[in-house]
Amino acid sequence: MSGEPEKATKKQKTCLQVATNVTEQKHNVSREVRGQNLGLCRGFRGCTVWLTGLSGAGKTSIAFELEAYLVSKGIPAYGLDGDNIRTGLNKNLGFSQVDREENIRRVAEVAKLFADSGVVSICSFVSPFAEDREMARKIHKDADLKFFEIYIDTPLEVCETRDTKGLYKKARQGVIQGFTGVTQAYEAPDAPDLRVSTEGMTVRESTLKLIKLLESEAIIPKFLKEDEPLPELFVAESLKTALEAEAKTLPALALTEVELQWLQILAEGWAYPLKGFMREQEYLQALHFNCLLNEDETLRVNQSVPIVLSATEADKQRLEGVSALALQYGGRTVAVLRKPEFYYQRKEERCARQFGTSNRAHPYIKMIYESGDYLVGGEIEALERIQWNDGLDAYRLTPNELRQRFREIKADAVFAFQLRNPIHNGHALLMSDCRRQLLERGYKNPVLLLHPLGGWTKDDDVPLPVRMAQHQAVLDSGVLDRDHTVLAIFPSPMMYAGPTEVQWHAKARMNAGANHYIVGRDPAGMPHPDKDLYPDGNLYDGTHGARVLKMAPGLDSIEILPFRVAAYDKSCSQMAFFDPARKQDFDFISGTRMRTLARNGENPPNGFMEPKAWQILAEYYQSLQKSQ
Repeated sequence: MSGEPEKATKKQKTCLQVATNVTEQKHNVSREVRGQNLGLCRGFRGCTVWLTGLSGAGKTSIAFELEAYLVSKGIPAYGLDGDNIRTGLNKNLGFSQVDREENIRRVAEVAKLFADSGVVSICSFVSPFAEDREMARKIHKDADLKFFEIYIDTPLEVCETRDTKGLYKKARQGVIQGFTGVTQAYEAPDAPDLRVSTEGMTVRESTLKLIKLLESEAIIPKFLKEDEPLPELFVAESLKTALEAEAKTLPALALTEVELQWLQILAEGWAYPLKGFMREQEYLQALHFNCLLNEDETLRVNQSVPIVLSATEADKQRLEGVSALALQYGGRTVAVLRKPEFYYQRKEERCARQFGTSNRAHPYIKMIYESGDYLVGGEIEALERIQWNDGLDAYRLTPNELRQRFREIKADAVFAFQLRNPIHNGHALLMSDCRRQLLERGYKNPVLLLHPLGGWTKDDDVPLPVRMAQHQAVLDSGVLDRDHTVLAIFPSPMMYAGPTEVQWHAKARMNAGANHYIVGRDPAGMPHPDKDLYPDGNLYDGTHGARVLKMAPGLDSIEILPFRVAAYDKSCSQMAFFDPARKQDFDFISGTRMRTLARNGENPPNGFMEPKAWQILAEYYQSLQKSQ
């Protein structure tokens, strides 16, 4: 809130020395160039948002909330607050009418400079006189800069209840003279660009009105809001019959099982804002920049992996030039792809960029080399939700369903954990510790999204049904708190693309409503096909996934939580965070050793894994042994 001092200072001298020998100097850098290079959101966005209203109306709270929102989206913004300005730039000014006018003039000139530099300048000042506010608007108009007058229309009696500085009380007692709203009139705007009431509204709700104004005026791109549903790519129910009839008339392209999984990812919104399989322009952006540009190329969003559909030379000859085609799986149409665009797939380039290798012994790279020589992109309309009928579809919650679940349980923080392996007590320890950290930071109900990957995995990984049964056993045992955990399946295929894929895993969870993400050692990694190439035998450095994720562009709405290394502490017979000072007490139980114990019917050390969960895992590995 903008306050006023207990006593007005000396009236400013009305006669100021005016410099006459000055000439305006033109910048070498144009506004267009500034907009092209400032922030993650390209385009010139300089403007001034002027918040006016009584002391205690909520101007500063809204201004700083808006500033934080814009900065989080990569948009340069700065809040100029009345109290802060009067402690520095304008500390020689009092509260006479002349001083108030000079105060607003100086602020307007500073705001103009900020706006001209490409910054969204957010000014929160009582500015009680309409003439002064009109002067501020004219200063911007003369400089061809946008100016938005925002009236924070909070009733006087409400403002007085928020009198944290005691200013209204002192004004009523006569200690402060000329206090706006008490002994000084406030001239409310007749036609503000936006009127905002804060009575009965949260700061976030009030700020959202300003955000929508800036979006409607094309100052900032339209971002998906927390309470808005994520756009899905399913045809509307009222149009489904017509689309099914149309699909019967269209030429068809068959999908592989992995491509059907990618179709599910697209249709459910995990890869938003993608509207279908990537066209060549989107493919190049993802492959070379790990980001996508929106339609007017003003906004960059993270998309580190290509989501593409392959086609053979024969497919291209048969389908190129059609207006639409039916996508089929198992002879059944699952979607329609509009305005298909065929382009050549340079497989070595794709693999080298995405995986850092083109080694054909890598299981996903092998699939790429076995796919068609062309890719086909286009917008899709999915006929219906994809069901796998494996007894696990109830766990396959869409991003919108997850967002709704988090709202229902009143989660104020959601931290996601990516898994493709069974859970041991070390995993449970770090997940519980993350919840503890969030509680200590002031969150009231942080919720864990336990989100095992449910798409294609390589042959020697534990199958999804076994992992889900094992995860459920961990929850049933109480090792993880069921009341603060949502167990669901992430339907993406696994690519084993290391730091590149880790960004995709985080981005998809961000779309599902997670605002914190746990990243550990060697996420999305695997042994190098040539095991002797590197000293540790791995394709990727175990620390690079976490390090890259902290630097990755376009993941503005999710905070990366570092993974503390856990190991079996022999001194207390339980999993604990590794302490280098007593490394002799710790036993790092590798996946190979765990599999060997399971196959041989032996138990791991007590405290390594919940017994029922271990039994499920052991039975699976023993069944493999018998089948061999």
